[in-house]
Formats: sequence, structure tokens, C-alpha cells
Amino acid sequence: MAESFDSFWAVYSNLVLTLGTNSLLALSIYLTLSCGMLAMANAAFMGIGAYAAALLTMSAGAPFPLALAGGMAAPALVAFVIGGPTLRLSGVYLAMATLAFGEVVRIFILNTEDWTGGALGLNGIPQQTEWWHVALALGLACLVLGLLRRSKVGRAFEAIKLDETAAGLMGIDVNAHKMLAFVLGAMLAGLAGALNAHLTFFIGPNEYGFDRGVEILTMTILGGINGLMGPISGAIILTLLPELLRGLADFRNVFNGLILVVIVLFLPRGLWDPARFSALWRALPSRRS
Repeated sequence: MAESFDSFWAVYSNLVLTLGTNSLLALSIYLTLSCGMLAMANAAFMGIGAYAAALLTMSAGAPFPLALAGGMAAPALVAFVIGGPTLRLSGVYLAMATLAFGEVVRIFILNTEDWTGGALGLNGIPQQTEWWHVALALGLACLVLGLLRRSKVGRAFEAIKLDETAAGLMGIDVNAHKMLAFVLGAMLAGLAGALNAHLTFFIGPNEYGFDRGVEILTMTILGGINGLMGPISGAIILTLLPELLRGLADFRNVFNGLILVVIVLFLPRGLWDPARFSALWRALPSRRS
């Protein structure tokens, strides 16, 4: 039994740990969506966190916990700086502005070869991420977000998402709560980037571009934002699908896309919908008898 597990872990350990880091990414954009903001900067924040943590480890010789803290602090600071002018926008305009910011970050990395390695990226990052690092990070993130969701701040997020004008008239500081959601989301994305950088040995600017931003958003929309399990389930599904569909070779992306289209058409609230689960449970014959 132990040998079977060791063999499984030797082959799939990176995949299992990627499930955790992708779940953190999905939770990071869940925060902004729960406040009614379609912000698409999470891939850029992930990249900032990954590069900050990797440079602290490789160039400054910082211990791993300090590198993780730096990987969270750097994108949080950037989010605070750009949040002032950016969060005045809403809807598709906010999405466009944050996507443009992501492209600025990518180009900046490409043109700072002395620090970041430019197009060649950073290679030889120490593999310091262990399974319990990812599990602890995900567990703490879920605990904090769960408490936040049930707190006064969480209720303010929900009010802003439903009607920003009405929330402001009720005395909620809309701008402050939006900034809080934006900064916390950046911290989570940066933590995921820092953990991932110390898992994969190598990071490059193209890993944090438009495709990754859309992937992070898709994870959350697929799972749904009706609870913390929604983004996590979406992240797990989208991480495992490429492996499960490996036998389809070049057609697996087509099949992957078809699955997403079907879910969006028939389950617009996402896979994780407690209201739907409750309705199905009440409809069971055993419950009616």
C-alpha cells in the first residue's frame, strides 16, 4: 500500500499541489466577484508574487516563509496603488483596464532581463513547496474567507454586488470595501504564485498573460460564487480535465470547451449551487414519505 502511494505521489505530486494553488487563484477572483467587480488582474498579481518570492529566495537568500510573505506583500502593494484610479470603473471597462495592467506587467518582466531573466524567465528556483504548505495555505484562506463571508464586511460585499448605489445610501463605504476585496484578492493570487514558483523550478512571463487570466475567471464561473466550494470545485475540474482528456490528443481542448459551454447554458449559477442542492434534496421520495 505504501509503495503504491509512493509511486502515485512520485508521478502526480505536482498535479495534486497544482490543484491547491489553482484553488487559491480561483478564490482570489471570487473575492472581487463577490463584491461585484469583474477584475482580471489576478494572473498579473500571481506573476508579481511568483517573481518577488523567487527573487527573494535566489538573490537575497531569504528563508521560504519570508519569500512567501514577500510574494503576498508585493502584489498587495501594487493592487493598492492601482486600485484608486482603476476601481472607479465598472463592468467591461474595469475588465479591460485590469487586462491592460496585466499586459503592462508582462512587458515589464520581458524588458527587465537583469532581474527577471526577460523572455527566458527564471530557472533553478529551489523546490521548497511541500504538500503541507499548500494544504495549510488553502485551509487558512478558506477559514479567513468563510469568517469574512459571515461578517459585516461580507454582508457589505454582497450589498455592493447587488446594488452599489443602494449600498452607498445605506452608509457602506463602497470604495473602501472594493479596495479591500481587490487587495485581498491580490494577496491570495500572489501567495499562489509564490507557492507555484517554488514547485515548478521555472517561471516565465508568458505564464501570467491573458490566457491564465481567462483560465482563473473560468474556474470561478464554472464552480459558481455561491460559496467557497464553488471556486475550489471549478479549479479542481479545470485542472484535472486536461489530464483526464489526454487520450483525445489535439481534440481535448475542443471537448473541454464543449463541457464549459454546456455548463454555462444549463447551469448559469455554476456547479456549486446550494439552493439547487436543497431543492433536489426536498424532492427526494424518501423526504416526502
